[in-house]
Amino acid sequence: MEHGMLTLEKFEEASEVVKKVTQETKLVYSDFYSAQTGGKVYLKPENMQFTGAYKLRGAYYKLSTLSDQEREKGLITASAGNHAQGVAYAARCYGVRAVIVMPTTTPLIKVNRTKGYGAEVVLVGDVYDEACEHALELAAKNGYTFIHPFDDPAVATGQGTIAMEILKELPLVDYILVPVGGGGLATGVSTLAKLLNPKIKVVGVEPAGAACLKESIRQGRVVTLPQVSTIADGTAVKTPGSNIFPYLSQNLDDIITVEDEELVGAFLDMVENHKMVVENSGLLAAAALKHLDLRGRRAVAILSGGNMDVITMSSVVQQGLIMRDRIFTVSVLLPDKPGELSRVADVIAKRNGNVIKLEHNQFVSINRNAAVELRITLEAFGTEHKNQIMDALKENGYQPKVVRTNI
Repeated sequence: MEHGMLTLEKFEEASEVVKKVTQETKLVYSDFYSAQTGGKVYLKPENMQFTGAYKLRGAYYKLSTLSDQEREKGLITASAGNHAQGVAYAARCYGVRAVIVMPTTTPLIKVNRTKGYGAEVVLVGDVYDEACEHALELAAKNGYTFIHPFDDPAVATGQGTIAMEILKELPLVDYILVPVGGGGLATGVSTLAKLLNPKIKVVGVEPAGAACLKESIRQGRVVTLPQVSTIADGTAVKTPGSNIFPYLSQNLDDIITVEDEELVGAFLDMVENHKMVVENSGLLAAAALKHLDLRGRRAVAILSGGNMDVITMSSVVQQGLIMRDRIFTVSVLLPDKPGELSRVADVIAKRNGNVIKLEHNQFVSINRNAAVELRITLEAFGTEHKNQIMDALKENGYQPKVVRTNI
């Protein structure tokens, strides 16, 4: 099988090279996902990697393959997030200059972290594609060496070192699930896995709102999506890499797409069961586990990154709790007389509902004797518990209505 530049020798070389800068991210056995799928599920926690994502691997290996002259010219790249930090960190290790072009919409924490590694940050454009165009113009004008975030065989080889580590720890792995943005990680992981053992199934996972690789493979050529829309910002890519596309077509066994709300649920699962913060793109592989029949199989889900700002985190947690009926708001109308509030509170307490917010509105109707609206935000164990609380309110003569809530 002709792999061009992605040879076993290159993967072995890359595995040695990246050891200089990577943390050891040992596989984590997941009781939770194993019970859910009936298989033996392991997580590869690249969210615990230096710079919070796997991207350092490809950037550092790419730098190791450049000549001194190419490095001395200075490096430039475009990235909305993790690749930026990977290149900035790798450049610092080599003592060379790095310019990073980021979209103007990049969260401040990612901008500051990238600057913290000593890179110069230029903010241009609304989306990654516009930032990339500007980076290529600057590279041409100033003679910088451009490092593509995914469409570069050397970068993909560096990312593929993850597969080498997985197979050393779990030689009998049946499935590897890998997130897909532009396809660099999936190229490296699938190509090396197939070189080592063609029986291993490698499954790419894309956000449903940015499934550029699935569409490209369907059409048999690289296509550009008209727009992308997903909370998985790290994988919100319109066009997969054209240099790496042949590897992806040949070595991926399947591509699964995951909806945003599945990622929200996966975030809660990961925090509650594994105490790990994983960003939305990094949760793709974990969310896709339930789409496969893994009974009696060994599967590894790659958690590709953990760089999520706290504001996004709090909104994802809130959405997840509401989505799973662990928080809900109910409106009841009460006669405007003393003692009514404690009656309602009593009904809820008997059903183990936990009140987290109360809003009392006396002016809901002109006839105040008829009704005062009470909005109660409650914590429950899930849908079944929520329904029990609603039934109890009905049995006690109230007419509860669930209303949309923001905590």
